[in-house]
Amino acid sequence: MPEIDTSNHAKYVEAESSPVLRSLMGHLYATVVKRTRSFAPIDLLDAGCGEGHAVGPLRALGPIRYTGVDANPACIAWCRDRHPELPFAEASVLALPFENAAFDVVVCMEVLEHLDAPEAAVSELARVARRGVVITVPFEPVFQLGNALRGKYPESWGNHPEHIQHWGRRSFRRFLERTRALEDVSVDIAGPWLVACARPRL
Repeated sequence: MPEIDTSNHAKYVEAESSPVLRSLMGHLYATVVKRTRSFAPIDLLDAGCGEGHAVGPLRALGPIRYTGVDANPACIAWCRDRHPELPFAEASVLALPFENAAFDVVVCMEVLEHLDAPEAAVSELARVARRGVVITVPFEPVFQLGNALRGKYPESWGNHPEHIQHWGRRSFRRFLERTRALEDVSVDIAGPWLVACARPRL
């Protein structure tokens, strides 16, 4: 299968030769795993799984039942090729094909910043979660500054051209609380990312 051509995958390829980026991403995943573990999940949905880079880190949680979904069919084909033992499905985070409270925990990494209506996605994530939701987004303006220092996206001063939503720590927490889909919202800083942890509002 040819190398997949997405900006997200390119970041992981770059990390293979960048100790700094690799360390930052390791810190992000350690924070996600820690927050996800706090809900003691048996089953987990990786919503917007992309190229499946979270599969390895999430296996640190132990023998959970993992399911991945993404709207990009090329990403799903890539994931199925590399993890044939796991279920992957083509689906949008705006219309998840699962019943209410279908998973103990829903993880959604670096998706909301790409969406015109992120509040609708948050409602869907909360709908299919029984115990918790863990969401990551870029921490602005730190993320953009980091891109600029690496020479990325100079025409937009480091802003990823696909990122149409931008949040700081306080604004992201306020946004999640305003959706009324989540409660007990907390937001951690993990390098140039934010990691939100919350419970679905019943």
